This record gives sequence, structure tokens and C-alpha cells, in this order.
Amino acid sequence: MAHPIPADAGYVQRLRDSFARQQVMHTLGAALDTVEPGRVVITMHHRPELTQQHGFLHAGIVSTALDSACGYAAFTLMPADAAVLTIEFKVNLLAPARGPWFRFEGQVTKSGRTISVVDGRAWQHAPGSDAQTLVATMTATVMTVLGRALDG
Repeated sequence: MAHPIPADAGYVQRLRDSFARQQVMHTLGAALDTVEPGRVVITMHHRPELTQQHGFLHAGIVSTALDSACGYAAFTLMPADAAVLTIEFKVNLLAPARGPWFRFEGQVTKSGRTISVVDGRAWQHAPGSDAQTLVATMTATVMTVLGRALDG
């Protein structure tokens, strides 16, 4: 779905600044890969300290990265003075998250003045090939926040 470019093209720098302040993404070793109107991609590598008992990336970690990708995708379409907060999400875990690296994509499905709906996809990439596996999907509802002391 094509989205108009926000009137304030400074959204990319605001998003990058906000991402840099998000300590959980730093803890996960996640990086901002792509920022486009209505779409954000975050990447990260598999790390043993982020796994569950079977060595797969923990579902909570997958959900956290998808939540950020979805929230930031919505943020790309917000006014310059707005921030976003997730108010609901649903995750479907489709395959064990083995890695060795992951791509978390958020794509705005419906951008509204107050509420946006964003779809997320988590992909794992196989070692030494272009093969990728869809490991999780997310549908997130994101709220536009105006006039509060939130920085992105």
C-alpha cells in the first residue's frame, strides 16, 4: 500500500533519534535497516542470551522487535509533534526462530489520525544462502500521542 510522504521530511531523523534512545533495541543488538513512509525494517542477529531453553530466539524477543518495527512504521506517517504508543498487538509464531539473523518488518495497513493498524513480519535468514523463513507475524494497533512529554 503506497502512503504519501509526510509533509515534514525530517521524520527519518526523528525516527533514527528515537530508535537510538530505545535501550531495549540496543540490548537486543537490533539495528535500524530501512525507513520509508509507512515501512520500517529492523535487523538483528541470533544471540544465545536471547534464547529460550531449546536455543530458539525467545517469543518475547521476537514480539519486542516486531512491536518496535510496527510502532516505528506508524511513526513515519505521524506529524512532527507526535509520538506513538502500541495499544494492542497479536502475534502468530509460525516457525522456530533459529537465525542466524532476523529481519523484522513493519508495514502500515491503515494510517489514521488517532489510531493506526500495522502488520509485521519476522523473517529468519539461513546461513550462507538467500533462503528465508517467515517465523512470526504481528498485527499491531498504534495510538498517535500529541501534547504529552514523549520524545518519539
